[in-house]
Amino acid sequence: MTAVTHLWRHPLKSHGREAVTQVVLRAGEAMPWDRVWAVAHEASRADAGTWSPCANFSRVAKAPSLMAITARLDETTERITLSHPRLPDLAFNPDTEADAFIQWVSPIVPQDRAMPQRILRLDGRGYTDSDFASITLCNIASHRAVEAHMDRQLSIHRWRGNIWFEHLEPWAEFNWIGREITIGGARLRVRERTDRCMATAANPDTGQRDADTLKALDHWGHRDFSVRAEVIEGGPVSVGDAVEVH
Repeated sequence: MTAVTHLWRHPLKSHGREAVTQVVLRAGEAMPWDRVWAVAHEASRADAGTWSPCANFSRVAKAPSLMAITARLDETTERITLSHPRLPDLAFNPDTEADAFIQWVSPIVPQDRAMPQRILRLDGRGYTDSDFASITLCNIASHRAVEAHMDRQLSIHRWRGNIWFEHLEPWAEFNWIGREITIGGARLRVRERTDRCMATAANPDTGQRDADTLKALDHWGHRDFSVRAEVIEGGPVSVGDAVEVH
């Protein structure tokens, strides 16, 4: 049986990851609390409440140290606690305490890049990398194939996915494009592959680039990992739920 192994959300885009055991998906929305906030840099033209491409935001591809951030979100107070191996923990509200966050994160952002300036919010839709409200589905077997090719262990967090599942065949998820799948009580339509960038080269423990993941993906004739899906029928999804392709 193909089953869910991990559920991850990233409340502040590119700044931390958090494991959860259950979510309730909603039609037309991203993973709950995933990329609700994003950090606009000095050169950004993004506006709050409106989706914008990832180039408008601080991200791991340009600031690899951000990969080492972990997050804990208190959904009631909407305060996020961020941790990084080189920094003291920071607990803050992204809507009202952005200045404290910017002061905290600036030392680990390359000084020759556009610096973080403000935090934007986009409920439901989220600041996903896709131009639709997407949830990223990742296959453990595909991850293991990359590890085997590189002859080294890699953290799954390099891929910053939402729903991880166990499947016997690597890259089987690419055959799901255009098809519907059921996960727990939700139904999704798989729309596209997830194209990858230099963010995946960064080590989630150290924030240092230490693996040429893009070159490894070239072995299969592409630079894609995982697929993006849209929720067409909402419902609960938990670790251990079956994943069924229709």
